[in-house]
Amino acid sequence: MDAYRVPVRREDRVRAGLALELVAASTGVPKERMEMRARLEGKACRARWLAMYLSYVTFGWPMDRVGHAFGLNRSTAAAACRWAEDGRDRPAMDDLLDRLERCAKAVMEAPKCELPA
Repeated sequence: MDAYRVPVRREDRVRAGLALELVAASTGVPKERMEMRARLEGKACRARWLAMYLSYVTFGWPMDRVGHAFGLNRSTAAAACRWAEDGRDRPAMDDLLDRLERCAKAVMEAPKCELPA
């Protein structure tokens, strides 16, 4: 039996993908590893938690929406965000998250570019 999946808007998938790519670029953990449906361990798990937290704070998403965008439940999203928030006590983690937030906001707030057909 397949796991239940909540339909996710295209815009949310794009934003979650941006968060994953920014975290991948900053940590060296490939986006594909963070997107695996199996239970993640170690760095891949913590990197996905950072992407979830980035989505929560940057896009202002509630936990349900964070969980849905990452294919997880609300309680997993909340645990990830608590872990990341606790990590902000460390200056290096706080600096990383500040930089990631600025990057994500800059991309999302940039004027849309119309591409020729």
